[in-house]
Amino acid sequence: MTETGSTLGARADGPPSTSGHLDALDGMRAVAAFAVLIFHVAIESATALENNFLGALLSRGDVAVPIFFTLSGLLLYRPYARAVLEGTRPPGTRTYLIKRALRILPAYWLVVVVAMLLWSRDHLGDVKTWLQMVFLAHNYETNPWWFGLGPKGLAQMWSLCVEAAFYIVLPLVAAGLAMFARRGGADAGRRAKRLLLGLAALAAISYLWTVLSYYPEYRPYMNTWLPRAWTFFAPGMALAVVSVWARQEQDGPAGRFVRAVNASPGTLWLVAGLAYAVAASPVTGTRFSGVDGVWSGLFELVLYSTIAACLVAPCALLSRADAPVGRLLGNPVMRFFGRISYGVFLWQFVALYLWYDLTEQRPFSGNFLVNLVMVAALTTGLAALTYRYIEEPARGLIRFLRPGSSSASESSVAAPSSVAAPSSVAAPSSVPSSVPSSAVPSSPSSPAAAAARSPEPLPQGRTL
Repeated sequence: MTETGSTLGARADGPPSTSGHLDALDGMRAVAAFAVLIFHVAIESATALENNFLGALLSRGDVAVPIFFTLSGLLLYRPYARAVLEGTRPPGTRTYLIKRALRILPAYWLVVVVAMLLWSRDHLGDVKTWLQMVFLAHNYETNPWWFGLGPKGLAQMWSLCVEAAFYIVLPLVAAGLAMFARRGGADAGRRAKRLLLGLAALAAISYLWTVLSYYPEYRPYMNTWLPRAWTFFAPGMALAVVSVWARQEQDGPAGRFVRAVNASPGTLWLVAGLAYAVAASPVTGTRFSGVDGVWSGLFELVLYSTIAACLVAPCALLSRADAPVGRLLGNPVMRFFGRISYGVFLWQFVALYLWYDLTEQRPFSGNFLVNLVMVAALTTGLAALTYRYIEEPARGLIRFLRPGSSSASESSVAAPSSVAAPSSVAAPSSVPSSVPSSAVPSSPSSPAAAAARSPEPLPQGRTL
């Protein structure tokens, strides 16, 4: 899940910020976090399994997972895109990985301990299970003792495993993309196009991986490994490239695209809604049965990628904080839920099963609305406490890292959500950002170009 930072400076027009925090993205993270909570409650109450229109819509709430992945791709790749197109220093890998670990692990470890103590006491002495859970490696267990995607109360953590894998390989992938882009010369536009071409190839891996997972025999565990998720991370990474490119060439293709998105964000959200309606049909397979065919799996990848990209783009490319999108998703309430969204992701199954145990309800026994209200309230309370007493103190440890060893943009992202981290699946610090008032030159690698730039202040199967 990925967290963003401070508010985008309001302007009449211009390119989006590429180094700060967009409050609208916090709002989108909040939407995704609670969408997946609604999905889980709908499944547990069997409402999402009913053969009616509401059931069909609720059954695809797992699309929040790709949204978190897209947010992570956007915010974590953004400093690398700046390094290629603007000539800035890329993030230091050591500091970047330490920040990622501080962001996601302390709160995650707490939830693992609580869930294991509550529902998996027979396996408390299982060293292998503890190592798998502690190091986010349980996705790679092909013959687990648990049923489903993880031990009881921890099933959603499969997407955090994917996020962690993305964190680890991102510096290598970014280095490869940078080498490919720089072969296009010093022109920012040519480099950006080569980056986008490389990201398209990266996304294509997911479709090849899905086909390979069925041949010579179906291996469902491959659906929870990183290669299948590249098509969700790549759109966010592409948006990062476009946002930086638009600052370089405001009258170029990227600048025109950004202006078009800001002029009619509702068009993209309408496309996302239509794609969601199609995804809720049988074209993506039987409800809550996982990926039950190669064609349904491929359709799901295409549709979920479209939904995530179209929902995130208007927030990622926002030029004015006071635009309707900024007001809708960047208000104080949405920012609060965005800040605690990682905790919402972590605690929702624990809260759900505690509520069911307390009320002695059986799974798939209905009562969707009442259960949703109570589980959401309990999850929100736990998430707020975790944010205050676990996440914030852990983020405070970042100040002990060597200053200047990584890009400032790194500090404005967090785990899923996915997370997140999630913005899936969130961020170590909140530092204000503003949009420079001058155009950025198109030759970023020269000292003159660097001096001409206006400085910018530093700034998660079917469950998440």
